[in-house]
Amino acid sequence: SEQNRHYLAHEYFNRDWHPMHFATMAEWLEPAKVQFACSANFVDHIEAANLTAPQQDFLNEIPDPMFRQSVRDFMVNQQFRKDYWVKGARRLTLLEQAETMRQQRFVLVSFREDVALKLNGSLGEANLSEVIYKPLLDLMADHKTRSLAQIEQSIAGSAINFSQILQAVIVMCGAGHLVQVQDDHLVAKAKKRTDKLNSFLLNKARSSNETSFLASPVTGGGILLDRFQQLFLLALAQGKKHSDEWAGYSWQILSTQGQKLVKGSTTLETADENLAELKLQASRFAERHLPIVKALQIT
Repeated sequence: SEQNRHYLAHEYFNRDWHPMHFATMAEWLEPAKVQFACSANFVDHIEAANLTAPQQDFLNEIPDPMFRQSVRDFMVNQQFRKDYWVKGARRLTLLEQAETMRQQRFVLVSFREDVALKLNGSLGEANLSEVIYKPLLDLMADHKTRSLAQIEQSIAGSAINFSQILQAVIVMCGAGHLVQVQDDHLVAKAKKRTDKLNSFLLNKARSSNETSFLASPVTGGGILLDRFQQLFLLALAQGKKHSDEWAGYSWQILSTQGQKLVKGSTTLETADENLAELKLQASRFAERHLPIVKALQIT
């Protein structure tokens, strides 16, 4: 009874949850002409992070792509899969793939200094090359949207080629630092709805921490923002421009409800302690998160 209700539903309301092998899923979907496209886990596409050289050679010798996936699951001790399946798959040529990839657009949704050059795959943690990743992250640090072609034009050279840039982008997407951007007409179409949704959620944040995400029309998805960060945005929307004002506005809302901040495992008891902590968080939000929120057109 002490567990979160969503956790309990996930664990116990599972009468119709039946684990199966990948090959079984492929067999079930075949009559509907639905075929495996690729893994939805970006890191799965970086073979060097998940498979040894002998394992890669062994898999490459298996002609059946469905059986190859089953064997790979055993090699990496796969427990859960995230896959894309499509109806009537038609493969692009290599030229078409390269042209389509170069049209894809991305934005950095992490503070540049917070991005660790580490990759966690089935083989463990690996260090990422600064020669490749530093120019990419430095370029995207302004949180502007760029296509893969624009990224290539900016950082490609004698030390970095297109395949390395593509792999770096995939890795950063897998880590959640880079996110794909929708076409401009889809962004404009979505913004009216996301504005209404975010306005509703920001107002809910005054009395509840139930929702920790706001919607971005730019990515078509959500971005993690805690209750205090949402209150800072609400203050900004009401014309309060300085981070100290956001803190004061937030404390006024919290204090009228008898709520206090918890820092570590300690409850901050006095108004001065609470306000000081909110000012620190608001200042950090202004520096690290607000530029991202603006780039994603959440505010």
